[in-house]
Amino acid sequence: MKITVIDGQGGRIGKTVIERIRERQIKAELYAIGTNTTATAAMLKAGADFGATGENAALVNAADADFVIGPVGIVFANALLGEITPAIATAVGAARAFKILIPVNRCNHYIAGCEEISLGDYIRMAVDCLEERIHR
Repeated sequence: MKITVIDGQGGRIGKTVIERIRERQIKAELYAIGTNTTATAAMLKAGADFGATGENAALVNAADADFVIGPVGIVFANALLGEITPAIATAVGAARAFKILIPVNRCNHYIAGCEEISLGDYIRMAVDCLEERIHR
């Protein structure tokens, strides 16, 4: 099973997702895809099996992933302070993978129905969803 985690900026969300997956000992190959080298390095340090940086890495690794996890901005072009390109947003949206998106009410969007809870709680919910989907 291939889990692709995509993040930008400092990679904090992706890093925490990877740490939580490792803590729960979910058996999968974890691919850390950063929009920049800082994000990729943070996710690799957290325990990802493979890492790559940039638009092409996101396109290739979203295409054959079983799961794609990242901040909700990965499906909006020019989100994450401009680090998500239209090609990345399209690739993630078109991927056959089950997408687990972590809401972050920044970057000029609001996600209706989201609670005002901590980012840590949203990450926990994302990993809970991953585990549920794997064990179906």
